[in-house]
Amino acid sequence: LDPSAFAARKVKDPDTLSWTEAMADGPEKVKWMEAANTEIESLVKHGTWVEVPTSEATSRVIPGTWVFRRKRSPDGELKKYKARYCCRGDLEKHSLDTFAPVVAWSTVRLFLVMSILLGWQTRSVDFGSAFVQAKLKRPVWIHIPRGFQSTKGPNTCLRLVKSLYGLVDAPKMWADHIRATFVELGFTPSKFDPCLLLRKDMMIVLYVDDAGISARTQTEIDLLVNQLRAKGFDLTLEGSFSEYLGIKFDHKADGSIHLSQSGLIDKIIEAAGMKDSKPNRLPTTQQALGSDPDGPPMSESWNYSSIVGMLLYLATNTRVDIAFAVSQVCRFSSNPKQSHATAVKSIIRYLKRTRDQGMIIRPTGRLELDLYVDADFAGLHHREPDHLPDSVRSRTGYIIFLSDCPLVWKSSLQPSIAASTTEAEYTALSTALRTLLPLKRLLIEVIDFLDVPSTFRTSIRARAFEDNQSALYLATNHRLTNRTKYFLVKWHWFWQFANEFECLPIASNDQRADYLTKPLSIQLFESNRFHTQGW
Repeated sequence: LDPSAFAARKVKDPDTLSWTEAMADGPEKVKWMEAANTEIESLVKHGTWVEVPTSEATSRVIPGTWVFRRKRSPDGELKKYKARYCCRGDLEKHSLDTFAPVVAWSTVRLFLVMSILLGWQTRSVDFGSAFVQAKLKRPVWIHIPRGFQSTKGPNTCLRLVKSLYGLVDAPKMWADHIRATFVELGFTPSKFDPCLLLRKDMMIVLYVDDAGISARTQTEIDLLVNQLRAKGFDLTLEGSFSEYLGIKFDHKADGSIHLSQSGLIDKIIEAAGMKDSKPNRLPTTQQALGSDPDGPPMSESWNYSSIVGMLLYLATNTRVDIAFAVSQVCRFSSNPKQSHATAVKSIIRYLKRTRDQGMIIRPTGRLELDLYVDADFAGLHHREPDHLPDSVRSRTGYIIFLSDCPLVWKSSLQPSIAASTTEAEYTALSTALRTLLPLKRLLIEVIDFLDVPSTFRTSIRARAFEDNQSALYLATNHRLTNRTKYFLVKWHWFWQFANEFECLPIASNDQRADYLTKPLSIQLFESNRFHTQGW
């Protein structure tokens, strides 16, 4: 690895502070101390621990750490000062099953589209001190939190009774606890996404300690909230489903919903020091981005991986238009060159111009899953050194809509080298169908659970639009030839599911996935963006 990969200075999030930084934060020190007191009072209220002599500990007494954070709305407005006391779980010596699922964003968007189509009410719920609401199944001892004193004198520590943030298995314990509670209340976890819970009259999506609820009436939501509180859950019922995980949902007068993340864009611009930069109309240049092995190392002061990570979160949630550009720069996080940093800055300049934009959802009213899939054959030819396999790799791009609302999209290099345009396009189609078919089954599962009009059931259909005639012919006629029979092992798997979707032709000018595979001119890019994102 080139030592220059570590040359860029790490940029710290200014809204996240340690104990030392918070206590030295001048006029805001009082607010941080109030937040810390609130956190300790909440932990004591929930019976998180008991104070015991240190001599009782039969394993290592684990230290803890304070994390302070300014909580902001998606548009960047300060909401509150938050303190969290966490265990140093990295010091635990346990081999445990720690996997805890979180809801997929495609499921969240399906949840939102279905709520609109059904005319149901939506609300957000924030579970306070979520992890400490699950009982601990093993003994753990921790130190007295910094800034606070023992009530029993010296040589004491805390024995945990409940789970606590930072423990290696805390997320799993909470996930199991909250899902078990919803099952008791009559919900069934989806077979395709365990964080989507279904009942005849309600849907719930779970992302750690945040939940979205959709029901026919507000009264039904209030009843569920009261049932959860009666079971001992500390939760806050937010307004409408207007904010979820940093994404703003703006309901327009015409019935559409605008999803945006302007607060995150502002944070990216500030972290890169580009407040005064000139805006771009495109996120990329007209050439694909290569590894540039002989180029100068990155000389920017900001941290490449940190900025790219924020761009990736933005690209996968609301900004389809930067997905291709972000996929390109992600390839070089381990050893960025100055050319790659320049590409990142091009994306940021484009975001500066389009700060308040995102994705506009306007459901058609029909439960149609439409897949648009495209490929760029050997798009890195002459952009990578000719002796490297990457120089002839193709790129897959696809986007899936439900009722003409984007659900999921992807832009990535294909894992194997395609020997022809047909193979590249067919590989992209086969890869995208691995996402389309499970989404159709999830949609059918949701409709079967909910009390919905019969017209919805009859409108369910899945379609894949392909603009390459050879790939389309092979997908629909299932005919092997000497030139295509070697596709069989990897890519013909979907033939057995041909009755579950339609594969249809589409003109290249109408291919919505075009800007996920290659750089486009301004006119073509903006046309593609309008037909996909609505602006």
